[in-house]
Amino acid sequence: MLNCDYLVESIDGDYAHLKRLDLPEETKIVARALLPMEIREGSKLHYEMMQYTLIQ
Repeated sequence: MLNCDYLVESIDGDYAHLKRLDLPEETKIVARALLPMEIREGSKLHYEMMQYTLIQ
């Protein structure tokens, strides 16, 4: 099961652009409804078991 950390690079309306910290070339776009409400650009997220949690 995938277990990794992401950086919120930018927020574009209902979507956030995430950059994986251990593989910087891997980025993805995720619906904000799937992310914690408190995220801001520059926030760090932990992904595990199909859930994102705020680290910072």
